[in-house]
Amino acid sequence: MTTPLRRQYLEIKRRYPHALLFFRLGDFYETFDEDAKTVARELEITLTSRPMGKGERAPLAGIPHHSLDAYLGKLIARGYKVAVCEQTEAPVKGKKLVDRRVVRVVTPGTLVEDDLLESAANNYLAALAEADGRWGLAYADVSTGEFACLEGDESEVAAELGRLAPAETLSPQGVTPPVAGTGTLTPLPAAAFADKAAEASLLEHFGAASLEALGLAGRRLATRAAGALIGYLRENQPAVLGHVTRLSPERPGRFMSLDASTVRNLEIFEPLRSGPERSTGAGRERTLLGVLDLTKTAMGARLLRRWLGQPSLDRREIGERQDGVAFFESSAVRQGRTAEVLGRIGDVERSLTRVSSAAGSSPVATTPRDLVSLRRGLGSLPALRELIGGDGGEAAQRLLAELHTCGETASLLAAAIADDPTPGAVIRDGFSDDLDGLRGAARDTRQYVAELEGRERERTGIKTLKVGYNRVFGYYIEVTKAQVGKVPPEWQRKQTLVGGERYTTEELRDHEYKALQAKEREEEVEGRLLRGVCDQVAAEGARILEAAGAVALIDVLRALAEAASRYGYVRPAVDESDVIALRDGRHPVVERLVAEGTFVPNDTDLSSSDAQVIVLTGPNMAGKSTYLRQVALIALMAQVGSFVPAAEARIGIVDRIASRVGALDDIAAGHSTFMVEMLETAAMLNGSTARSLLVF
Repeated sequence: MTTPLRRQYLEIKRRYPHALLFFRLGDFYETFDEDAKTVARELEITLTSRPMGKGERAPLAGIPHHSLDAYLGKLIARGYKVAVCEQTEAPVKGKKLVDRRVVRVVTPGTLVEDDLLESAANNYLAALAEADGRWGLAYADVSTGEFACLEGDESEVAAELGRLAPAETLSPQGVTPPVAGTGTLTPLPAAAFADKAAEASLLEHFGAASLEALGLAGRRLATRAAGALIGYLRENQPAVLGHVTRLSPERPGRFMSLDASTVRNLEIFEPLRSGPERSTGAGRERTLLGVLDLTKTAMGARLLRRWLGQPSLDRREIGERQDGVAFFESSAVRQGRTAEVLGRIGDVERSLTRVSSAAGSSPVATTPRDLVSLRRGLGSLPALRELIGGDGGEAAQRLLAELHTCGETASLLAAAIADDPTPGAVIRDGFSDDLDGLRGAARDTRQYVAELEGRERERTGIKTLKVGYNRVFGYYIEVTKAQVGKVPPEWQRKQTLVGGERYTTEELRDHEYKALQAKEREEEVEGRLLRGVCDQVAAEGARILEAAGAVALIDVLRALAEAASRYGYVRPAVDESDVIALRDGRHPVVERLVAEGTFVPNDTDLSSSDAQVIVLTGPNMAGKSTYLRQVALIALMAQVGSFVPAAEARIGIVDRIASRVGALDDIAAGHSTFMVEMLETAAMLNGSTARSLLVF
């Protein structure tokens, strides 16, 4: 006959057969059966067993509850999914089995834990739908609340997947993504992508009356993908859904087309050199991102990365970004002071996600450091507004449009959250009279213990006597073996130790009962106050997210201005012409790697009507590849909104950059260098327009 605990475990496990079930038992998360064997092997921890009824023992492996994030990271990195099952009620005397339920299923694409995420990069969950050669793509970063979708042909969606590099991709069973590198592939039943199910999921989540209200009219495949993604989150990570408040349908033709090969060949995010240098993130200085990323916040770093992967085709948007860069570039003092304030603002987006996830009745706990991070970040917004608003110009006003100070929330956090919070002491003294009174009782307990210890030492003559407490045995009086003969007869033995004995008294038992009641009440009151704070923060979530977006924008523009000042960049003229004209152009990365003043600048004159093609010849190592990449990178930087490394630059809007510079032979597939070059050149030409820039 199995125990009630065993039956409860098996019932929950049946609902999550494809995940490792971490089952909360007191201060530990336990795994059983095959899960235990897997966890013990992967985490290199002890495999033991636990009795589960008459004659039955189940394999068991467990971890301390406070170590969950560290172990989760190892399992997720190895491709496992973990269902976290919490005790959803406090143990009640006389009730042998507490209620438990799975509060989240942690997968590579649903991470919100700070220690498991790369601060400067997004962690995307993607979903794909396909029909008749067309694809729908939806993607979300649940740690920041970003959620977008699009439709396109196979090459367009493949390019977007290459840019996103999702940690996890959802697709209907039997459907293969159009490109490699989509992270963990999670097949879902086709029903999850059905039109009616997807539409219902989206309308319910956003409270919208129709798909038209979400900007999805006529976008059937994007709707399928977005609906399946929301459904997956609702099932696996429901606590974060309240933070996903807006869907952004992307329109075709908004961004420059960059396929994965071009991004790699131009070394925008990673150096071409393979090996340990690339895998450990070293060599970042050899990339365009490494040169331009002078941001001060994680939010700004993520936004800059997004811009570099999605250069704009909107001349007005590019011009507004350039105005913002010029605003900071024109004043070294403004640059420096803004950097100081930005440096005090933490990752508001991700801290807000975790705090919002802890709101209401959700059992997902926030951490004190998230509340402190939000308090510090929101508290810095007035200073940032003052720095920028002092100018009064048009660029400054645009930057201030969504930089809300969130004053009420900032004041609440300043009043409620302790400067140096610890578990059980997160709420600041003075915020709640009830809590202050209960904490006073705890201080009285410490005073009582000290007085009792002194009084009993004096009364018994046992100078080494001490009064202590542990969670198993409660309060006790401990004496050494040598002093046992002096113990008063009214003391009652509680525990025998190797070197002594522990006792209790009627007075101590009475005090223990009152102290534990007060402690439970203190924890209950602080928990209620914390949930109230989290609720109020979550209620302002949309406004805080807007402010965080404004901070990220300011951070990126200031960073690009610092790069322009530091490296001698100029503002390019970006127009609708068919011209790329550069005077004294320089490679933005290579010039930083060679001795100062030794890089030789080059001119470039390209136009559809005059010089449509440049054929570059020269000996090996003469700089041909550097020059080709230089032209492409300057065009890309211009459409990001950055200033560029040149004495003068004019860039007609480029709708696509395609590059095979640095491409490798495909010998394994039986293709020679020449064949690879011809195949890639044909693909580049076939996908190009009169506004495309090809370098090969």
